[in-house]
Amino acid sequence: MPEGFAVQFAASLAAVALLVGLAAWAKISKPMTPLDDARALKLLAEEFPGRTVERIWVAVDGRGALAKSGAAALVLCEVGDGYVARHIPWAQAISSSFRDGVVKLDLSDVAAPNARIALQSWPPSGAPPQDKRAA
Repeated sequence: MPEGFAVQFAASLAAVALLVGLAAWAKISKPMTPLDDARALKLLAEEFPGRTVERIWVAVDGRGALAKSGAAALVLCEVGDGYVARHIPWAQAISSSFRDGVVKLDLSDVAAPNARIALQSWPPSGAPPQDKRAA
């Protein structure tokens, strides 16, 4: 094997190893601090300026939140190492399925098709009863 080939092969191997190491290091995300009411309200205010939040429910695991703002539900859910914010009609949020302590919200978005938020109970007390015929 010629010496030039061996040097070129070793340099290529080192470059590939460096790139693989960099890609592996880049995927390491820092752990996110769980959401609390204040942080969820701050994120919602940044994402939906001018909207007033009437009530907020933060997930028991701190990985999402749901807020009522007029006729809309503002949703924060964890995706990757950040949060996405979406809004859906409040009636749709109220009628979302709640099983095993998790409410599943259909966001109808390609980037974030649904949100799963762990709550103590759903729908909230005082919410109008669901009309099963409309579903």
